Amino acid sequence: MVSVVVPLYNEEDNVPILQQELAKALAGIDYELVLVDDGSVDGTAGRVAMDGRTRLLRFEKNTGQSAAMYAGIHAAAGQSIVLIDGDLQNDPADIPKLLGELAKGADLVCGYRAKRKDTTFKRIQSRIANFVRSRFTRDGVRDTGCTLKAMRRDCREALFPFTGMHRFIPALIKGAGFAITEVPVNHRPRQHGVS
Repeated sequence: MVSVVVPLYNEEDNVPILQQELAKALAGIDYELVLVDDGSVDGTAGRVAMDGRTRLLRFEKNTGQSAAMYAGIHAAAGQSIVLIDGDLQNDPADIPKLLGELAKGADLVCGYRAKRKDTTFKRIQSRIANFVRSRFTRDGVRDTGCTLKAMRRDCREALFPFTGMHRFIPALIKGAGFAITEVPVNHRPRQHGVS
């Protein structure tokens, strides 16, 4: 089974679309959705379509993307765990490609946004952050800001909670001796809500 972990914060307009896109992308795959509402103050939780595949974890207050991801990863029941943002900028249609790389032997597959749909300022900011981070971690990952990742369940034991953990998932997993690869993924402009 594949567990898809989605951190959510004020994504009420995106959740229904995301669930539909995930269902389409994962057709024919045994999967569960682990949605983590990180203290949203809008109607995000109420827009989640609950079914036999979907679990919703709710934080009382906003604790940050790292905490939401960590909780979702450790709640996941699948042998493979996929991480994807709830803002629709990651494309669920890329998930089978990441799972294919796991099937070929990778332990962690990191998506990288070959054609980013962000503002120039955000792209420059991200480029600087990736450069600084990679100089220290030497994890070989070009776009750690891309949430779209797939990992084997065993990889989660390399993670521990701290603010900003989600930026260091590749470094932590590589440091534990796991094999990492990257694949280009689609990146879409934000349609609803605020980054």
